[in-house]
Amino acid sequence: MTTVPAPSAAPAEPGTHSPLTPADSPYAPARLARHALTLLPLVLIGAWAAADWHTVRDGAARLASADPWWLLAGLFFTCMGWVCAAVVRQGAIPDRLPPGLLLASQFAAGAANQVLPASIGAHAVTLRFLQSQGIPLARGTASLALYSLAKPVAKTVVLLGFLVAFPELLHLGELLPDRRTWVLVAAGVVTALVTAAVLMTTVRALRRPLLGFVRTALTDARILHTRPSRVLALWGGAAATPLLQASVIASVGFALGLPLSWTQVTLALLLASTAVGAVPAPGGIGPVDAALVFTMVTFGAPMGLAAATVIGYRVLTVWVPLLPGALVLSIMVQRKIL
Repeated sequence: MTTVPAPSAAPAEPGTHSPLTPADSPYAPARLARHALTLLPLVLIGAWAAADWHTVRDGAARLASADPWWLLAGLFFTCMGWVCAAVVRQGAIPDRLPPGLLLASQFAAGAANQVLPASIGAHAVTLRFLQSQGIPLARGTASLALYSLAKPVAKTVVLLGFLVAFPELLHLGELLPDRRTWVLVAAGVVTALVTAAVLMTTVRALRRPLLGFVRTALTDARILHTRPSRVLALWGGAAATPLLQASVIASVGFALGLPLSWTQVTLALLLASTAVGAVPAPGGIGPVDAALVFTMVTFGAPMGLAAATVIGYRVLTVWVPLLPGALVLSIMVQRKIL
């Protein structure tokens, strides 16, 4: 008994096209999701502009009458902030990353950081960029954790250095958190550590990935700290970040006639961001702004001028680069870099 072979598919006639596969279809879920991610930053910018239009208008009106040269200096320090962020990101991972694409990813991450709290947007963009460069998920996540740890530690060291170098400012005790605040902070840290320990010991599904993450993080941290260039990039860049932010605020303040020195503005930013920086808000907008205004008023600045300085700072660092940053984010998503 012979087996009859199955009839093969007839070749397509000339002038006809083979049907599209689901993956090639313009309506494929993956393709639609990518187009949606490309447009999402622009949609979020439009919604945020509609909700916060008065702040943009007031800040732009104030900046229109300010000294343009000081504003250019503030714009320069803003751009240097993105460079510094890219340097810290490179210092937090052993693998070498392409400098141009890394800088572009941090510019795009700045736009994403303004619409999601607690730096979630910036970390998500950076993690996606690291994965596109072939970095494993565990190593990319470990680098984000090291980056997040290095910035507050370095900022605390800078703050202590300023307080030691300028002891005449130590009489401003009302700027420091009281005992109740320190107790609440300590309770929050202990609660977080206990919760993580309980989850690791009771939930088996989380134990292995968490232990793998900790092992990878410790291994990468040890490797990084054997390389002087990585140590300088990580800790030097993390220490320079608040100084650059303070330089932007001081430049805007000088453009508006703020009667404070660069040292006072820097210390005001360090104290304000340390006191309320843990409050989850998009880009730190809101709690940090209010604390910064209060701190500058305590240093002797008029309330209206301090508020105008903070508004101008937000316009210069958030609204001016937001649309270009969103466009870069969309382009990088479209080109599958993110």
